[in-house]
Amino acid sequence: MRNHFRSNLLLNVAALLVVTAPAQSMLAAPVQAQTALPGAPAAAEAGPTVGKPAPAFSLKDWDGKTRKLSDYKGKIVVLEWFNHGCPFVKKHYDTNNMQDLQKKYTAKNVVWLSICSSAEGKQGYCTPEEHKKMFKEKGAAPTAVLIDSEGSVGHEYGAKTTPDMFVIDGKGTLVYAGAIDDQRTPDKESVKTAKNYVAEALDETIAKKPVAISLTKSYGCSVKYKQQ
Repeated sequence: MRNHFRSNLLLNVAALLVVTAPAQSMLAAPVQAQTALPGAPAAAEAGPTVGKPAPAFSLKDWDGKTRKLSDYKGKIVVLEWFNHGCPFVKKHYDTNNMQDLQKKYTAKNVVWLSICSSAEGKQGYCTPEEHKKMFKEKGAAPTAVLIDSEGSVGHEYGAKTTPDMFVIDGKGTLVYAGAIDDQRTPDKESVKTAKNYVAEALDETIAKKPVAISLTKSYGCSVKYKQQ
């Protein structure tokens, strides 16, 4: 009797394992699907939708002047999230990659807004004077540097990393969001062979063409937001 009961119990356990194993595989699949490669559609996450109006915002620059996105109506706008303590940001500034992009496209009447969402006491936070000194030393040329130490605009745009890049066309539509390029490494040599998504998006937008790669997964250091 005992042997019969034990046999039935083992059969039931085995049947349960057979039934649950496929279910576990199905649950794991979406996690894998969320790992987007550069150039591939990024996983859904908080932030604006490409093809929709970019969220309006207002921030003060390093001189205390209020800058609104609406101030640049009719112009192409780049939003660049940065943190100069981040190795991935250093890659682009130490090689002059970011500065070259800033100079090239601001010369074409593109507005380039560099935004720091690092909270006070966190990596990347600087006083306005410290920002000025650092950008001057690096020869950077954004239209303005905006201070977002409360993180409100960063959260509104779903900025996850530094760098994190957004391109807005002259109609106020978000046409690109994500990584600066396809080289997900802090290795400075990788800039030489990188496919630069931001440059491609800007060239296509300036030419009034659809942006071929409009959404990628950003890479870099996490944005050092103020703890909620």
